[in-house]
Amino acid sequence: MTTSSRPDLSDIRLGDWVDRRLPISWRPYARLARIDRPVGIWLTLFPCLAALIQAAHGLPEIWLLVVFCLGAFLMRSAGSTVNDIADRKFDGHVERTRFRPLASGQLRLHSAIVFLAAELALAALLLFFLTPFTRLVAICVLPLVFIYPLCKRFTHWPQAVLGAAFNWGMLMAWAEVSGTIPAGAVAMWIGAIAWQIGYDTVYAYVDVADDTRLGLKSTAILFGRNGKACIGLFYALAVVSWAVGGWLLDMSMLYAVGMVIVAAHLAWQAWRVDLKRPELNYRLFLSNILTGALLAGAALAGSW
Repeated sequence: MTTSSRPDLSDIRLGDWVDRRLPISWRPYARLARIDRPVGIWLTLFPCLAALIQAAHGLPEIWLLVVFCLGAFLMRSAGSTVNDIADRKFDGHVERTRFRPLASGQLRLHSAIVFLAAELALAALLLFFLTPFTRLVAICVLPLVFIYPLCKRFTHWPQAVLGAAFNWGMLMAWAEVSGTIPAGAVAMWIGAIAWQIGYDTVYAYVDVADDTRLGLKSTAILFGRNGKACIGLFYALAVVSWAVGGWLLDMSMLYAVGMVIVAAHLAWQAWRVDLKRPELNYRLFLSNILTGALLAGAALAGSW
């Protein structure tokens, strides 16, 4: 599926540390959980940390950080497992995903389902450390986790559903720390959804040729040649929502400075996007780890 004129776009690098260091029987599960590709963990965790900091008006308690860090890891891994189960018949025909365990036959469906049950059980154990209200908020995200992998079959907006689910921990953070979810927290969550639509559209342009051939849908296919402008628009919506959220949450002027830095970084991303260079788009997608770190840093600075 690849040619010598451009790089291989597979998101699994054969011969990496998973192949070198883990027992053979563990390797498919490590890849199913995306342990070898932790970008999603960071993209889930940083907005959640920002919300924890804002809700606590500073650094939260250590035990809360531990619980939410583990929760981000487990739920991102479970979401990835659900996605691979749902897409197992498509992934083998997509250059980026052709080496995934279910698509390549390294793992059977039954084993993946058992693994998913274990991931969800471990995530459920974390709920015992949280308040009843937070548990209720957490349970409400499950339909989104299971619906998302199917969305690309009937809507061009799977990125919006993923954004809502990916950043649900922001709402949980407020529920746990303050016992309520104020308007400012909802604005921050909406901003994270807009941000995710932007960066996941950048990511979707990596797969746009394969997805079109397979009859799947995405924002990249919907936006087409207008992708750069649309990505920039959603990044702008993210910054505006975060600015409004910070104002509603009484963040200090340092938060506004942080938002200017975030806006500059996202503007650079939108400017650099090249719809015809999937390898560049993938690198730009990865640069959103810095966006998340800047958001958490702005929240911390704004709490002073």
